Amino acid sequence: MATAFAAATSSAATAVVLPRLPSTTAVRCSLLPHLPARSFSTSIKQISVSRRSSLLKIKASEDASSPPDANELFNDLKEKWDALENKSTVIVYGGGAVVAIWISSILVGAVNSVPLLPKILELVGLGYTGWFVYRYLLFKSNRKELATDIEWIKKKIAGTEEII
Repeated sequence: MATAFAAATSSAATAVVLPRLPSTTAVRCSLLPHLPARSFSTSIKQISVSRRSSLLKIKASEDASSPPDANELFNDLKEKWDALENKSTVIVYGGGAVVAIWISSILVGAVNSVPLLPKILELVGLGYTGWFVYRYLLFKSNRKELATDIEWIKKKIAGTEEII
């Protein structure tokens, strides 16, 4: 009995280890019905779609400029870097941005690992989104108010309007 078990285990292991050989003939399942080949009829809708897509392709190819050359891009970057006066400030700001992104990634990973916190934060986000839609986007007068607030913030950032 032990030899029969060993023989069965070795043959099972052999069956698992052997690779599958690709068959030269296509195997077809007999349970599925044979579907006829699809014929491509030229209808008016298909012709209009193909004309529209060809027009789009032509417009895209006419408006597209040649892709920027790597040497040209490198030379532009070099010129801008040489024109900078405070290179150390740019390096410090760039390094600070990289560190800030790294720390925020760590914080998001830590918050995401707390069991219920991500779901609670999703609910808070959905609630705030609902409130924002109700407050600013649902009614026409509120949309106008939002537009004026956005314009005021743009002017404030640009420095074209005094802050009261």
